[in-house]
Amino acid sequence: MKYTLLALVSLLFVSCLSDTNTNIETQPVDYTIQNEKEITDYIAAKNLTAVKSDTGLYYIITEPGDGKQPTATSNVTVAYKGYFTNGSVFDQSKAEGISFGLQQVIKGWTEGITYFKEGGSGVLLVPSHLGYGSYGRPGIPGGAVLIFDVKLITVK
Repeated sequence: MKYTLLALVSLLFVSCLSDTNTNIETQPVDYTIQNEKEITDYIAAKNLTAVKSDTGLYYIITEPGDGKQPTATSNVTVAYKGYFTNGSVFDQSKAEGISFGLQQVIKGWTEGITYFKEGGSGVLLVPSHLGYGSYGRPGIPGGAVLIFDVKLITVK
């Protein structure tokens, strides 16, 4: 009986140690350097002219728009198409767009949509730290660069 109890306690101790090691493996990965290269290679290959913000977001304004300009706390309606640098589309709205608060979306949108005015359109090139990070989400792998064609329809 003593030996059985000792074996169970030892097994419990060892399993706790392996949980600790597993947590180390799930630490976030910094994709900053890889994302920067992927974005700049994409811009060069497509012969685009983009502006880089202090956060690492790249944006291109193709149509500035002439309406109201949102802030990071605005509610907006946006039509968009989201895709990876290989052109594979992962999400797309209907032409009439979707409405949401800019505080409810990825950081790349919270910042990027504020560069447009109502009626404006362009492209957001979002590094993973401003998107879904190193963990991703269903349909979007961790560390992914996200590209969005956006049209700001209204600011509320």
